[in-house]
Amino acid sequence: MWISARNRLEGTITTIAEGGANGIVSIDLGFATVKADIPMESVNELMLEEGKRVFAVIKATDIMIATGSEPLANLSARNQLPGVITYVNKSLVNGHVSMQLPSGGMMMASITREAIDELGLAEEDNAIAIFSETDVMVGTED
Repeated sequence: MWISARNRLEGTITTIAEGGANGIVSIDLGFATVKADIPMESVNELMLEEGKRVFAVIKATDIMIATGSEPLANLSARNQLPGVITYVNKSLVNGHVSMQLPSGGMMMASITREAIDELGLAEEDNAIAIFSETDVMVGTED
């Protein structure tokens, strides 16, 4: 699968909570679980089921960054992945922050330069990538 979204995490479906129009697909990454809120129509068309290998795809612009290594409480965004910052690239207005996850995979966030400066983000810092269930696309290879 080739896609322009910068973040593609491979995992295994552990549960699918079926709702009326949408379902919540839980994807085990090995070190954390990502939840995706997708239409039930997509669940059926992709033939998603427990045990199936899938990809969680998240655009870099949908990722928020928090400093530290502990998950944050009281957030509506339910997905939080810990990592270590490996690269910070600042331009005049925006910037990119890359993080290495415990699995060895990478996450990239596209955030404002102001946020990078205010948070003091730098290489080798611990950070948390935060994103909503509704920002996760689910893909398969078959």
